[in-house]
Amino acid sequence: MKKNLLSLFVLIMKVKSRRFRLPQLSYLAFFLLIPYCQGTLAQNSPNFVFILTDDISAEDLGMYGNKHIHTPNLDRIAGQGLVFDNAFLTTSSCSPSRCSIITGRYPHNTGAPEIHMELPEDQLTFVQLLKQVGYHTVLSGKNHMAPPEQLGFSEFSDSQPAGSENWVQHLKERPKDKPFFFWFASHDAHRDWQINDKGRVYDPEEVSVPPYMYDGPRTREYLAAYYHEISRSDHYAGLVFEELVNQGILENTYFIYLSDNGRPFPRSKTYLYQNGSRTPLIIFGPNVKAGNTHSLVSSLDLAPTILNLAGIPIQESFQGVSFMEILKDHHAVVREVAFAERNWHRYSAHERMVKMGDWLYIRNNWPNKINLSGESDPHMYLAAQELWAMLDEGELTQEQEFITKLPQPAEQLFHLKKDPHNLVNVVHESENKEVLAQMRLLLTRWTNETGDNIPDKPTPNKATLYGDLLEWERGETPGEATKACKINHSGPVFID
Repeated sequence: MKKNLLSLFVLIMKVKSRRFRLPQLSYLAFFLLIPYCQGTLAQNSPNFVFILTDDISAEDLGMYGNKHIHTPNLDRIAGQGLVFDNAFLTTSSCSPSRCSIITGRYPHNTGAPEIHMELPEDQLTFVQLLKQVGYHTVLSGKNHMAPPEQLGFSEFSDSQPAGSENWVQHLKERPKDKPFFFWFASHDAHRDWQINDKGRVYDPEEVSVPPYMYDGPRTREYLAAYYHEISRSDHYAGLVFEELVNQGILENTYFIYLSDNGRPFPRSKTYLYQNGSRTPLIIFGPNVKAGNTHSLVSSLDLAPTILNLAGIPIQESFQGVSFMEILKDHHAVVREVAFAERNWHRYSAHERMVKMGDWLYIRNNWPNKINLSGESDPHMYLAAQELWAMLDEGELTQEQEFITKLPQPAEQLFHLKKDPHNLVNVVHESENKEVLAQMRLLLTRWTNETGDNIPDKPTPNKATLYGDLLEWERGETPGEATKACKINHSGPVFID
């Protein structure tokens, strides 16, 4: 009986489609088979180590060309695995990004699109599905989503300062008769900076200041501390990889490394420019072909990909697409467009982004509102404080003072190869009319099909430009009026 049921299950799992989705009847049948097949599944299923760092931009790692920050372990792992050059987040804000990743849904479809909102209980996570088929599931480090047991984790731990101190111990103490999924989420490189002996200490003179940030002593001091925390993230990633080798389980384990949002500096974290929305993504594992891929993927796609690799059906609530075929064929195309959103994060915001080919398009639905977040607030952190001080002194370049200006552009268009820092808005160039029209249409389709909307009474600013904290309460959030948390449509994935 068990053998026959398992054969039926294997037949179901061999159904091929680009999105690897099964009808609801097959999905129900799958879970009816779990009690009979779980032991066999556990024996043959791959393991997963999923390392999610906090506040690290792709361009701040060695495998993406950074020559200033020491990341030898990640560089070595990247040399053996696959580096994604075009992996984009659905938002560049901590908790909304994490909730999006774990559900495989856009932030306005999760019911938690703004910072510090808890994921609703009725939102399905891919970790729940892994646990249901017998995976040992652990969250260690930063959570920032919902109670761990609600998310599907069997165990939870946290630690300071890195959030990474328990990772190797979890690997050592895991049940040896189950496949495992470890969600290892570091606090690094989130403020407040804390220096210790687990990463290289940098001199402020060593750092490289991006052109949109003011190059001054306080900014350099802040960047040097940030560099240290990136190196500490590298240190713990190396320890985890070494433990997988020591236990002899590396050949059956997928090692995945990424970040939830861009670096915590002005014009990076929360912003939809490439340095805020592009995430590092490294995958090492069984049958993963080493190298680099320029194929476009979204953080939305991680959930269906992991389920695909584990041999678990992808339910309709997941809006992403599996990129499993890219792991073997670096030229495979699973999507041609990716979308991202920027919502409230200390300040009101409603921006939407489309990534297509070499182009990045941003629509600002509130161009008359100040274009700030906590990391660019003139009163909170050193780099922003220095930038605003130099604005008063008249010492900023046009690129550096851009986020301080009102009004902001309602539309921005950037050519990423020619302008990797997204400093030159070419939305009004006549030769770009066709691509602009196409990206406008794609964004409008995505808005309509996924139930995105502009709130009538949004969450107000939490502070003023003068540093005064305001009395505030959460307002209407994007997707709330349209009940977007019940909508499963993915929006456009390919260009028609």
